[in-house]
Amino acid sequence: MSITGAAVLFAVIWFMTLLVVLPIRIKTQGDLGDIVPGTHAGAPEEHHLKKKMWITTGITVVLWAIIAGIILSGVISVRDFDWLNQLEPRG
Repeated sequence: MSITGAAVLFAVIWFMTLLVVLPIRIKTQGDLGDIVPGTHAGAPEEHHLKKKMWITTGITVVLWAIIAGIILSGVISVRDFDWLNQLEPRG
C-alpha cells in the first residue's frame, strides 16, 4: 500500500466513522424546548463537535491499523474479490 493509498483509506474510514458518531448524545432545540424562530426543532443545540472529532479520530486510528495490517499482510487481496476472473493470471 502506498502512502497515498494509506491516506485515502484513513480519510474514508474517518468520514464513515464521523457519520456514525455525529448523532450520538445530541441535544436538539426541540428536546430542550428552546426553539429559535426560523430554525427547525431538530437543529442541534449542544453537539459537542470537538469531542466527537477526537473520538472519531481515535476509533479511526484503531480501525485503520487493523485494516492496513490485513491489507499489508496479504491475507486479503484484490484477487479475492475477482469473482468474474477479469484480472490477468499471475505470472
